[in-house]
Amino acid sequence: MKPRRVRPLNFSLLNFSPLNEALCGAFSVAWMVLSTGGCTAMVTGSPDGAVPASAAGSGSTAGGSSGSGSSSSSSGGGGGPAISQPTDCVSTPAPRAPMRRLTVFEYNNTLRDLLDDPSSPGNAFPSELSGNGFGNDADSQPVGSELANQYVLVSETVAAAVTAPARIATLAPCAAQIGPTSDAASEASCVRTVLDGLLPKALRRAVLAGETDSFLALFQSVRPSSDFPTSLATVIEAVLQSPELIYKPELGTPVAGKPHLLQPTGYEMATRLSYLYWASMPDDQLRAAAAAGSLSTPEGVRAQAERLLNHARTREVVHHFFDKLLPISELSSLARDAVKYPDYSPQLGAFMREETQTFLEDLIFGGGPGAPPSAQTGSWPMAMTASHSFLNEELAAFYGVPGVTGASFRWVDMSASPRRGLLTQAGVLAGPIHTNHENPVVRGSFVVQKLLCTPIPFPTGAIASKVTPPDPESAATARQRFTQHSKDPVCRGCHVSMDGIGYALENYDVIGQYRTQENGVTIDASGESPLLAAPFNGAAELGQRISESPGAQDCFATQWMNFGYGRTLQENEICSMQSVQSKFKDAGYNIKELLLALTQSDAFLYLPAVRE
Repeated sequence: MKPRRVRPLNFSLLNFSPLNEALCGAFSVAWMVLSTGGCTAMVTGSPDGAVPASAAGSGSTAGGSSGSGSSSSSSGGGGGPAISQPTDCVSTPAPRAPMRRLTVFEYNNTLRDLLDDPSSPGNAFPSELSGNGFGNDADSQPVGSELANQYVLVSETVAAAVTAPARIATLAPCAAQIGPTSDAASEASCVRTVLDGLLPKALRRAVLAGETDSFLALFQSVRPSSDFPTSLATVIEAVLQSPELIYKPELGTPVAGKPHLLQPTGYEMATRLSYLYWASMPDDQLRAAAAAGSLSTPEGVRAQAERLLNHARTREVVHHFFDKLLPISELSSLARDAVKYPDYSPQLGAFMREETQTFLEDLIFGGGPGAPPSAQTGSWPMAMTASHSFLNEELAAFYGVPGVTGASFRWVDMSASPRRGLLTQAGVLAGPIHTNHENPVVRGSFVVQKLLCTPIPFPTGAIASKVTPPDPESAATARQRFTQHSKDPVCRGCHVSMDGIGYALENYDVIGQYRTQENGVTIDASGESPLLAAPFNGAAELGQRISESPGAQDCFATQWMNFGYGRTLQENEICSMQSVQSKFKDAGYNIKELLLALTQSDAFLYLPAVRE
């Protein structure tokens, strides 16, 4: 029998949670009118505004100050967001804390860990808005009728699957033992056992008095017309449609002496930590730390952060970050003319992505396959200059690197090849270009916007009429064809920053193969950009300039903050930015230290007491 559908706006029993009143008071309701459930409706991620500038905060802790750090708008170094700096970090406003909805990535991981469901059911949801560039921006998470309906359909499907005969025992052993002769008391006891194990994990907090009884009442209300598994599935549906599962609500607790600040509760901080590092719900140790009150200090938070960061699960989140930051996630579906580029295939594209992800994982955590014991790891500048990578036989043949055999990826010395660092990896070179023709502008735009944090406005009006790519037959080289952009005074303002960077990558064609000539003409790979301190000639020198740029390192830290905090940091949060950037610099730009520093800023440790 198919489980009875529980519409999220119809389940009046959700009124039991005292959080619902607070949620509905603090955030606007945007679920489409599936029924008239009022304040028990799921809520949107409507942004909280920052508190007024007069509300004082601090740079790194509620009572301290942040490190001065390097400027995020360093002259000559480029890279940081264009933010004016305060003279000190003593009177900084409290950080924003808009409501965050689980992303598809987080939702899939949460259901995997909550119900042992590996099916990635959130993939059925509508595409996410880019927002901060990572698809998790709390200010860009609207809920329309299609998504609302998908939450209902997915909860039905998952609940039916987990209560099927083959899996029902995973909820609790007693669930598989309930049969036609079981009495009502035995069934109720078993449902309570299921809820005792499920609710603290699903709601990501301690269960409040009466909550379990309310879900049990739902079971008992549908049991007369349904069998036990279907009735239990109805309860599972209700849990999966809970606003506290779909969102990450934060009510906070007061901070002594700081009326403008709140501190996340222990369970709210556990949720912040677990979704930062694992993109999933807190594990038993995090919940125990929350219950014990050990997440109330920066030191306690860092201790758990170190544990989570050093777990293998963090690597999945790191991969997800780089899939969003770099143009590598769709390489296996990248279209290329098979006649013009016979060496390219979807499989080769998948190998290119694996090269980059394996290289970066080893850079951060070490222990990459075949890496020598003496290999250095850790810093973001090294990603731009490294003379090694990770290849399998097919990708090595594509690169012309001898001596690599087998399908497995392993550490390879690239010092004898024209490859140095991330920018010369084929996937990073091929990914930005979506045609069969060279385009230094889009490559330069990728570097400028993603690695130097300098926005390039989308052309409009008179400028838009000038952005048509030049005729690929109009000149022998891409540099000759695209030079007009930099000469045109209307276009020069943007192109002067990115074109030179793109020209430096022109020794690599649209599939990332190395070449010295284009149409019989020697390629000029020299370039310069006002975002970098000195000119460069070729990709290796470009990577060296980026590795030496303080602004580029600040940019990388800021990208991690935007991703890790699930929003775009704003001007009044410059002190949180500088705090993290300074710790990153002091650690020699070690990426693991950056990931720990994310948990020590005001933006992570506090909430505003006043919200819009």
